[in-house]
Amino acid sequence: MSITLKKLKVLNRLLDERIKEEQEKRKKGVKDTEPTSIETESQSKKDDDILEIEIEIESPDSESKPTPTPTPEPVQPIQKAETKSQAKTKTKSQTLKAAIPSQARKRGIATKGRRPVKDVVTTPDSAYVGKLVNDLLGHLKIDRVSEPVRSRNIVRLIELYAKLSIDKKAPNIKEIFIYKAMNISGIGLKDDDFGEIREGKYVQVIAITYEPGKDGKKKAKNVSLGYFGKAETLDEQRKNDVIEFVLRWRYEKAFQNLEHYRMLLERINKKKIG
Repeated sequence: MSITLKKLKVLNRLLDERIKEEQEKRKKGVKDTEPTSIETESQSKKDDDILEIEIEIESPDSESKPTPTPTPEPVQPIQKAETKSQAKTKTKSQTLKAAIPSQARKRGIATKGRRPVKDVVTTPDSAYVGKLVNDLLGHLKIDRVSEPVRSRNIVRLIELYAKLSIDKKAPNIKEIFIYKAMNISGIGLKDDDFGEIREGKYVQVIAITYEPGKDGKKKAKNVSLGYFGKAETLDEQRKNDVIEFVLRWRYEKAFQNLEHYRMLLERINKKKIG
């Protein structure tokens, strides 16, 4: 049985008293009579009770301040940590995606890096195209029912307008026909060289307008509506889209010219009747 420091002190005091008694008896020369068997047995039993105590010495600090058992820290599984990190990354990615309009996401946004994304709409946003079509048809006063060919041409023209990012240089679709003419640099459009590229040249959609100069005379001014790189590196489908956009613009411009002449003829007829 483990004993405290206090018990050890009591035991030490009893032993000191016993020794002191023995020394006094020896000094006085008094002979102790032999104890009876009963007294001897009782005393022996008392000594045995004292001497048979099992002593286990402990430091005083250990009794007053027991050593606390260290509690092992919970170890989180690696798989959970990875899953949490992945979920956080996924949530951040979804948040960024939600913050970008669908129209901007479908367009290639130029980014810093070794391979920048080309700024081209591969699939025009249908809602965006539909709005532009309605705006232009209303502006030109084109009836879909009575002029189906002309209206279909406008729809395809607007699709290419968005796909080729012409809307960045000419954002107001209602002003797309204020130009007098439209051409392509780097690609032939004549009968003898139609669709042929001119090596070393850069492909651009060029709109031509006339502005008054300092001398009061009108001078031609070229406006770039789209830049598509060197002719020899241009993708075949992309080249065809550029050609088709210019031809459909000219097609609608021809309709407008016809409308202009029709209105002039109506004015002459009215004068004749009057």
